[in-house]
Amino acid sequence: MSNFEGTNPERSGMVSRVNLRKAVGFSLPELLAVLAILAIILTVSIPYLLSYRKLYRSDDQALKLMDMMQEASQYALTRRRTFRFEIDLTDNEAKIIDEAGTNPDFVIKSVPLDKVADVRVDIIPSGVTRPNPPNYNNAVFAADTLGHMDGSTSVTNHSVWAMRFQRDGSAVNAAGLPVSATLFIWPPASAGSSTPRNTREIRAITVFAPSSAVRFWKYNGSTFTASVN
Repeated sequence: MSNFEGTNPERSGMVSRVNLRKAVGFSLPELLAVLAILAIILTVSIPYLLSYRKLYRSDDQALKLMDMMQEASQYALTRRRTFRFEIDLTDNEAKIIDEAGTNPDFVIKSVPLDKVADVRVDIIPSGVTRPNPPNYNNAVFAADTLGHMDGSTSVTNHSVWAMRFQRDGSAVNAAGLPVSATLFIWPPASAGSSTPRNTREIRAITVFAPSSAVRFWKYNGSTFTASVN
C-alpha cells in the first residue's frame, strides 16, 4: 500500500483548510473580541491620563517658562545684545523679543500658555509665602511701555511681566534696573480665583538679576523647596 500523502483526500482537505485560515486571517468574532478589549482598556486608562495631565500642568508650564528665560539669556550672551523675555497676559503667550539695538524690537519666538482658568501666573496664590530665602519681590504685571513688532504689527500696552537679559549676563526690568523676581505658577480652584485648587501643585520660579540665574521651586503644602527638575 502506498504511503504517499498527496493521495490522501482527507489529509489534503485538512491542509487546504489550514492554508485558507492563514490566508484569510482573523474571523469577525475574533476581531470584535479584540476591539472590545481595547475599548475596555481605553475606558479605564483615559481618566487616569487626564488626571495625570491636570496634576502636572503647573509643572509643565513652569518648565516651559524657565526654558524660554534661559534661551533668552543665552541669546543675549552669544549675540551680545539685549533680549527680552515677556509673559503677555493679553495674548496669553510667553515671548522672546530681540531688542535689536536702535532698530524696532521684534518677536523671535512665542509659545502659547495654558488657559488662565487652568493655570495662573499673574499673582501669588492666597495663603502662600514666597520662597525665603531668597525672598525676591513678586513678579508684577503692568502695561507694556516698551512695545515690539510682531511681524508687521506694532504691539504695545499689553499686560506683561518682562525680564530683559543683558549681554553681560545680568537681567534688568523695563527701566534698566537690576531687579530679582519671583514668579508663581499654580492652578486656581475656579476661573479667576486667588485660591489654589491644590497647594501642592503650586510652583515658583526665581530670577537672580545680577547673574540671570533661574531656579525652580515646589510648594509642599507649607513652604517652598528648591527643585532640581
